[in-house]
Amino acid sequence: MHFNDLQIDTRLLRSLEHLGFAGMTDIQEQAIPLAMTGRDLIASSKTGSGKTLAFLIPAMQRLLTTRALSKKDARVLILAPTRELTKQVFAQLRSLLGNTPFKAQLILGGENFNDQAKALNKRPNIIVATPGRLADHLEQRNLDLAGLELLILDEADRMLDLGFAAQLKAINDIANHRKRQTLMFSATLDHAQVNQFATGLLKEPQRVAVGQAIDLHEDIDQQLYLCDHLDHKQSLLMHFLQNEDNQQVIVFTATRADTERLATEIGEKGISTTALSGDLSQSQRNKIMDGFSRGLKKILITTDIASRGLDLLNVSHVINFDMPKNPEEYIHRIGRTGRAGASGTAISLVGPKDWFSFKAIEAFLKRTLEFGQVEGLVGKFKGMAPPKPKAAIKKNIEKAKGKQKAAKAKKGKRNKGYFEGVEGGFGPVLKRKPRPESESESESEPEVE
Repeated sequence: MHFNDLQIDTRLLRSLEHLGFAGMTDIQEQAIPLAMTGRDLIASSKTGSGKTLAFLIPAMQRLLTTRALSKKDARVLILAPTRELTKQVFAQLRSLLGNTPFKAQLILGGENFNDQAKALNKRPNIIVATPGRLADHLEQRNLDLAGLELLILDEADRMLDLGFAAQLKAINDIANHRKRQTLMFSATLDHAQVNQFATGLLKEPQRVAVGQAIDLHEDIDQQLYLCDHLDHKQSLLMHFLQNEDNQQVIVFTATRADTERLATEIGEKGISTTALSGDLSQSQRNKIMDGFSRGLKKILITTDIASRGLDLLNVSHVINFDMPKNPEEYIHRIGRTGRAGASGTAISLVGPKDWFSFKAIEAFLKRTLEFGQVEGLVGKFKGMAPPKPKAAIKKNIEKAKGKQKAAKAKKGKRNKGYFEGVEGGFGPVLKRKPRPESESESESEPEVE
């Protein structure tokens, strides 16, 4: 199915053709026609499936073909969980606004609040925002959503996981009227909190599920290697960075400290490297991502802050230096490569500290993942035994307590005829029982006349 089969506005169609979009992905083919009917929608698809256009096209079509409910309020509000994803959505939105009179505004945390308030006073038609900062502006009455026509929640599961439920509810309550349409996109429809939240937000929604988050991405070659310790991991990492035929590489770590340390060590090897973490200011993060997206740096070392929403077509490899604690995050990490039909490679380094995270990922994917080996870098670590279930641990504790009780009873029985316990001081004082009088008399010395 092609975009010109949708009978959308010619201005929007020209923008899509200019950008090189012709055929639709599965999520676009199923979600766009339903969203264009005005019905609420909850949809899921795996990362890199083209879901951003699946909600931007219905939003643009609505603006182009229907009269606004209010001249002063924003007509479309798009919420996303992270600054990086929000910027990615905004960039794609701007590419569709060229042939239209509409204005859009980006609202992010970490940027000047007063400048944002002034921008909101100019009454943009579309707002793309992170939920926390938008809720702050609503509280300060810098905008009104009484006339909002379309509320779009991108990666709703991630927003709820990050603790934005209260802000989302506040936004929904302010813009809650019968003419509002809501589109909710999530990585999975099996997320209990998403389903509960959707019940309160959406009105008789249509449901679309394209594949599953756990579906094996056929364009990504997944490779796993066992590691003995940190030095072994770093040796394997350098091997892949120096010997793999790669364009750009994203390396995921568990901590902010590791991003800086690895970036420094890799840079000393003569490989252009940059580091991204959550403690940087928004302007610093913007500069780093802009440089990486333009190919000025070959390696990006980052935490999970860059695991979602970044559409970087030149990323040929993703390396999990540390395995993610959340199994779903593994899917989003490796989804940074193999995008738009290109092939990619995802390499994961599994040490003793990563083992149970790795097993959780296997259980989530419902498949066994095989380990490879690098000649000259094969370690001794082969995995760990599964932890004992709570019932077994409780049984062992009760067994140990029983043994201790039996030992005490045996000791008391052995000493019963000779000692008796008398309370005193910090513990029992053992006192010898007195001998019978007859025994005392018979052993006493004879009297001297």
